[in-house]
Amino acid sequence: MKYLVTGAAGFIGANVSKRLCAMGHEVVGIDNLNDYYDVALKLARLAPLEALSNFHFIKLDLADREGIAKLFAQQGFQRVIHLAAQAGVRYSLDNPLAYADSNLVGHLTILEGCRHHKIEHLVYASSSSVYGLNQKMPFSTEDSVDHPISLYAATKKANELMSHTYSHLYQLPTTGLRFFTVYGPWGRPDMALFKFTKAILAGETIDVYNHGDLSRDFTYIDDIVEGIIRVQDKPPSPTPDWRVETGTPANSSAPYRVFNIGNGSPVQLLDFITALERALGIEAKKQFLPMQPGDVHATWADTEDLFKAVGYKSQVDIDTGVAKFVDWYRNFYAQ
Repeated sequence: MKYLVTGAAGFIGANVSKRLCAMGHEVVGIDNLNDYYDVALKLARLAPLEALSNFHFIKLDLADREGIAKLFAQQGFQRVIHLAAQAGVRYSLDNPLAYADSNLVGHLTILEGCRHHKIEHLVYASSSSVYGLNQKMPFSTEDSVDHPISLYAATKKANELMSHTYSHLYQLPTTGLRFFTVYGPWGRPDMALFKFTKAILAGETIDVYNHGDLSRDFTYIDDIVEGIIRVQDKPPSPTPDWRVETGTPANSSAPYRVFNIGNGSPVQLLDFITALERALGIEAKKQFLPMQPGDVHATWADTEDLFKAVGYKSQVDIDTGVAKFVDWYRNFYAQ
């Protein structure tokens, strides 16, 4: 089949593209290669992909309406895996308009492309951040997500709403995946594991927010990719007799689904740091700080619906995943 993967130079996008190519599919990957973090890392992710005969990269911004429309018209995609976005809770406090361009306008250009070219299935990245002020654990797709606490989260909630509209109006099958703290080799430099590893190896102090009283449902990259690959092969169908008053927010009378995709077992931040210290063989110097604006105290994914739908269950434990990241980091940065 022929796939469009957006954000193909990104952490998840590059890994998904690699997996699809290995399965024999044709993949067109797009990315604007912005400088939110080190472009050299993005290019390094792309390099092995561009050596493949069934992968083609195009530098393109999601907000380029004419460019995206032309891409869909020329390429004849069958499925779309939309992972490109302006990421980061904290950065959304400083540069909110970047999120409007990438996450709102950009998502709409992809929806329009899918609508006009009869795409079989659009799978797109949502986020666990949409749960906002919700404190009921584990987070379930049946829970309300109407109280986000960062603009980033609000844009991801908006993506779900926009997708439902297109599923309803145009019978476009859409599946949103709420990712829970993805980590692993080739990960993003703005994420805690990357920042901690860099600081510890340099002998610098790491910042531990909320005095360490945080937990995250850390999910290893290979598990995320496996979940995406399984989901994209099962486009949603309308749910018979679904009603707003009695149905779950996770599906609809339209061909629309939302799933959590996570490990399903949260880890305390200090335990995560301990796993990193073991993998590095170095004890971290820690500076304990208050909670940061926009952060949530804990995340924990209820992934039962995803398991029922596609048999997905996370496989990689935190010690194994962190050790694999450290091996990659030391090799990539020759440390």
